[in-house]
Amino acid sequence: MELQIQTFSSGDAAGNITLSDAVFGCDYNEPLIHQVVTAYLAGARAGTKKQKTRADVRGGGEKPWRQKGLGRARSGTNSSPIWRSGGATFAARPRDFSQKVNRKMYRSAITSILSELVRQERLKVVDDVTLSEGKTKTLVGILKGLNVKDVLLVGEEVSENVYLASRNLHHVGVVDVETIDPTLLIGFDHVVISKGAMARLEERLK
Repeated sequence: MELQIQTFSSGDAAGNITLSDAVFGCDYNEPLIHQVVTAYLAGARAGTKKQKTRADVRGGGEKPWRQKGLGRARSGTNSSPIWRSGGATFAARPRDFSQKVNRKMYRSAITSILSELVRQERLKVVDDVTLSEGKTKTLVGILKGLNVKDVLLVGEEVSENVYLASRNLHHVGVVDVETIDPTLLIGFDHVVISKGAMARLEERLK
C-alpha cells in the first residue's frame, strides 16, 4: 500500500511512502475499538470522591435523650443519616475505574483505527510537521493548503512553533508520535503525520 507524501508548508506532492499491510491494512473492528476507548477513558477517571458514613461523622457516641417519656421519637445517635449533619446513607467511596486491556488488544485497536483512516482518506503524510515561526495565521494557511480543518498534527517531537501557532485553534491538536492514543485518533476528522513519525509508529505496531 502506498500513500502520497505532501510538503507540509505548501501541500505539494513530495513522493510516496510504502505502508505495511499488517498495520494499515487491517479490518475495522468497532467492538474492540469501543472497548479500548472506553477502558482508556475510564482509566483517566480520578475516582477520589468520598463522603462520610455514620461511622465517619464526629460524635454520635452518646444517646441524645432517654428512650421513653419525652414524647419524641426514639434515637440512639446524632450521626444517623436522618439527622442534620449526620452521615450519608449510601456514601460515595474512593474507586478504581480502570479496566484491563492487554497489549495485543490495544495494539489491534490502534491498527484498526489507522487502517480505517487510510481507507477513508483521512490520514495525510507530510515531509515534516514544523514551522519557521509560531504564528497562527501561518498555520491556518498551511492547513487550508492541505485541505484539512479539524486535524491532529503528529510529529516525531512536538515543535514549539507548531504548538504556539495551534494553541488558539480549538479544532487543531498537536502531539508527538509516542503519545498517540485511541481517543486522539478518533477525536479529529483528519490526522496529518510526518514521514519520520509514520515510520516510528509503524515500527512500534508491527
